[in-house]
Amino acid sequence: MTTEKSKLREYTEAIIIAVVIAFFIRTFIIQAFKIPSGSMKPTLQIGDHILVTKFSYGVKIPLLRKTLFSVGDPKRGDIIVFIYPEDRSKDFVKRVVGISGDTLEIKNKKIYLNGLPYSDGHGVYTDDMIIPGAAQPRDNFGPVTVPTGSLFVMGDNRDQSYDSRFWGFVDKRDVLGKALIIYWSWNKEDINVRWNRLGRLLR
Repeated sequence: MTTEKSKLREYTEAIIIAVVIAFFIRTFIIQAFKIPSGSMKPTLQIGDHILVTKFSYGVKIPLLRKTLFSVGDPKRGDIIVFIYPEDRSKDFVKRVVGISGDTLEIKNKKIYLNGLPYSDGHGVYTDDMIIPGAAQPRDNFGPVTVPTGSLFVMGDNRDQSYDSRFWGFVDKRDVLGKALIIYWSWNKEDINVRWNRLGRLLR
């Protein structure tokens, strides 16, 4: 009987330790996310599964949004995962286009950063139509200045992304991490694995 209790205790301790380690890794080191939409095409496809480094910009206390120590801020061009401002139960993934202090304007789909044309090496445009700013901000927007402690983000699929043009800035405290790598990719339409995407580093 004592032996059985001893084994049960060992199993229980092993499970508790495994749960604690998993929680620590997920909270402070790395976390997996699935891409549900096409707003970041072609960089990220629907069905991509990515790993996000939680420590890229510092270590945060869960729920409190307090940073224990910082190792840097998101930079222009970084792909980040963050808490969606309009529904905090959801996480979004977008690319940083503007950082604190930047003045950003969009004229007929062309991005201007601090008065100069932005070298938009990641943006893809699939719709030739130009929508006036008075109708909606997709193609004509701003100018706006990014507030202190905030970010302006956009999806790489510029014409099919619901991003900072529509709902505003991302609070840096809501950034969950930086997208690192695609570890799995499932094409639901063709019912197959996109083998050529596995292990692809995200830039």
